[in-house]
Amino acid sequence: MNAILIYLAEASICVAITVLFYRFVLSELTFFTLNRVILIGMLLLSFAIPILSFELGVTSMGTAEILLPEFLVGNGVEQTAASTSWLELVFYIYLAGVVVMTVHLILGFVTSQRLLGKSRLMRYKEFWIAVHPKFIPASFFSYILLPDFDPNRSEQKQIVLHESVHVRMKHSWDLLFVQFAKIIFWFNPLIYQFEKSLREVHEYQADQGVTNSYSKKEYSGLLLQMITGGQGWHFMNNFNQFQTKKRIIMMSKPQSHKKEMRRFLLAIPVMAALFFVFSCEITPEEDIDAPTMMGESKTPQIGPADMTARKMAMDGDVIFDVVEKQPEPQGGMSAWNQYLSENLEYPAEAKRLGIEGSVIAVFVVNTDGSLSDIDILRGIGGGADEEVIRIIENAPNWIPGEQRERVVNTRMRIPVRFALK
Repeated sequence: MNAILIYLAEASICVAITVLFYRFVLSELTFFTLNRVILIGMLLLSFAIPILSFELGVTSMGTAEILLPEFLVGNGVEQTAASTSWLELVFYIYLAGVVVMTVHLILGFVTSQRLLGKSRLMRYKEFWIAVHPKFIPASFFSYILLPDFDPNRSEQKQIVLHESVHVRMKHSWDLLFVQFAKIIFWFNPLIYQFEKSLREVHEYQADQGVTNSYSKKEYSGLLLQMITGGQGWHFMNNFNQFQTKKRIIMMSKPQSHKKEMRRFLLAIPVMAALFFVFSCEITPEEDIDAPTMMGESKTPQIGPADMTARKMAMDGDVIFDVVEKQPEPQGGMSAWNQYLSENLEYPAEAKRLGIEGSVIAVFVVNTDGSLSDIDILRGIGGGADEEVIRIIENAPNWIPGEQRERVVNTRMRIPVRFALK
């Protein structure tokens, strides 16, 4: 669950940056085909970058233990912080949104198929035209949808020419892909802005196809006549769907100078930066000066621990601060929180002295799942530090972490907050 939420967060950031880049750098250019390619390409990369993995070997300069959710201990009432339950709630809300969006897409597709089945099909040149009174001018994969059709009327020829561009360029497949993206990232408002931008590019391409055969003045007049506010299905390109004024402006705009194509090259450093942030894994090199060996057992100490940057080894195995697959308690975090709730107590001495605060401890999850090398990074006294050490020492074994598909020792950090009611 955590891995899924992390992926969604990282991919959402990539999508947001992609949309903003297009909006502020490329959207005013008249290279419509390139705009379409760059939009689809950057969206695909936004989905892939958080999944890709590339390791960069660097000298270890510090530690970054895996941090567990804070646990709250109250006066006679032990309860976990809401971190885990909150994440689970967020995940279930996300799944509910996915189900709703999926059902919405399926119903739209079924409805379109039913109307197509009731429509009158006719062949016009190399295209199929479906005529039904409930249709608004649109394209649907290989079909051109019209409420009526008279091939002798100039305005209908222009509409058919417009929709035929959508069909030839297979714009419906673009939109179907975006619908699947919306199912996964329904919570991200910028995915809807992405869809709007892509639909605009589709309309500009289709408008350009019409103005190659008809005058811009005549076609602009037709656009103004066709403003009805009709709404089609999500995977259709509707003739009158987008801002008529903006489409007319783009039609009247001179072709962008070829030098402006240099702007597209800016997509390379943008995507490279996202790749570096989300796909490059910085791992310590094997050759590090003065490694601290863990050959002898370490006695837990109360107070700050020396966390000088180091690469530690135990029985020849490296202790990892960050791993590809994190360790987890047997039964998941719910079982871990249940164990803490049932066994962690507020020390009587701390209660008597009115001591409150957070104890931060680190420990190692060994390859056999046992917990060892417990250390207190920050203590509060009053027996609270010893209580945290005791609870970790007596904890059940964990499922060890993995790095490169190999079970490894992993260091964890847990904050425990003691608060008097």
